[in-house]
Amino acid sequence: MKLKLISPIVYCAGALLLLNACSKSWLNPAVPGELVTTDSTFLDPANAEKFVNACYTQLLTWEQSSFSWIGVTSITSDNADKGSSPGDLGTDKDQLDNFTYTSTTPSIATVWKSNSQGISRCNQALANVPRFDTSAALKSRLRGEALFLRAFYYFNMVRTFGEVPIVDTVIDADNPADLEKINDRRPVPEVYALIEKDLREALALLPTREQYDPKDLGRATKGAAAALLAKVSLYQQKWNEVLTLTDNIMSGTYGSYALVPDYATIWREVGENSPESLFEIQSKGTVPFAAVQQYSVVQSIRGGTFNDGAVVLTGWGFNSVSEDLYNAYEPGDVRRKATIMSIGDTLFDGVVIIDAVNKRYNYKAYVSRTQESYGDDAGKVNKNIRILRMGEVYLMNAEAANELGQTAKAQTALNAVRQRAGLGNTTAASQADLRNAIWHERRVELAMEHDRFYDLVRQGRAGTVLRAHGKNFVDGKHEVFPVPQSEIYASSGKLTQNNGY
Repeated sequence: MKLKLISPIVYCAGALLLLNACSKSWLNPAVPGELVTTDSTFLDPANAEKFVNACYTQLLTWEQSSFSWIGVTSITSDNADKGSSPGDLGTDKDQLDNFTYTSTTPSIATVWKSNSQGISRCNQALANVPRFDTSAALKSRLRGEALFLRAFYYFNMVRTFGEVPIVDTVIDADNPADLEKINDRRPVPEVYALIEKDLREALALLPTREQYDPKDLGRATKGAAAALLAKVSLYQQKWNEVLTLTDNIMSGTYGSYALVPDYATIWREVGENSPESLFEIQSKGTVPFAAVQQYSVVQSIRGGTFNDGAVVLTGWGFNSVSEDLYNAYEPGDVRRKATIMSIGDTLFDGVVIIDAVNKRYNYKAYVSRTQESYGDDAGKVNKNIRILRMGEVYLMNAEAANELGQTAKAQTALNAVRQRAGLGNTTAASQADLRNAIWHERRVELAMEHDRFYDLVRQGRAGTVLRAHGKNFVDGKHEVFPVPQSEIYASSGKLTQNNGY
């Protein structure tokens, strides 16, 4: 991975792609390509915020949140199949579905590169925000946001690739020590230590959601930092930390959050930035665009026929919902209809799916062209992506309590999620049975939200589950993805490869 030193002038051409206004417009790109003849960047205090805005903008890109990410995190799991038509492979989505991918598979390289770019943008923000003549309070908040986002990008990296380089400063390409740093994969515990350090500082620096100005809706909050730190702790089985953090979130210590009553509304426009949500990627599908690129169209209904007069966002049909996931829901669970669109269904906006290429699609990615502010471009719609939410917080709380032997507390948190789904209380009582019940609940509660593959790996049962689903998972190899061969070449062979690749 070769990173070049980016001068303040060149970097700001990217960092200043964002203008600050209201209603998601702090993510609005400005007109690119304007010539910068002098570096007056640091003379305008407003530019401090734009350095951090650039950290968020990475979340909107095709490379970060769309086709490759969907393939690596969802199509690999038992929740989804490649989808689309048999002959449309989506470049490599058949390889991801079947676990026949290699170190040259493009989607894997994209995930590495994009998250690395996100980290680089955060490092630039952390280095440059202190240079501005602006209030200490603003600098503190912006530092907290950049630390949160760097932790998020690194969490994606360590879950996906295992050992990765730790790059926590701006890289000078003329400094041999910096070049060694970017080509040195560090042990997983060291990567997690950096993530935890960033999140603990972010938790101390960030405001609660209520303390933000309305024009800043969607920025990282104290609650978001606490939830991500709880999740990072979950992956390391630090149960006491998970329990304390989730208890505090649920009690309102970090802001006002709650399970919303109607599960189905969470992914609709009316559910954006609701009390359920601790962090979501903000997407604005109208000019000037600040939208997640093609997240919905990649997963939308392919080759569909609909009721007369229906106006529908159709698309490529990838990441179709598996029959195994469809059958995983208990009778009466409202989450199945809220998660899965099937042939014959009537959707919330009156669209009837008469026929389609695939039997089932991801309803959580659906955008109504008649009942929501759809936008002006099918590839850039007004669809936020939910990243951290209260349903998961309750289930993390339940899992931690169960592992600590607090059975009643675990059942209470688990039952809160089940009751919203229209189900009765759990019958699981032993620690082993309750563990399995919580793992099952994570599957159906968080289905198609890009966590299932990683969950199976951290639970130590990826091979058993995925081979039963017909996937060619090899124990000791496929728990992580290969380091992209392009990165190894760029490092002149200094970056090492994961086992089995």
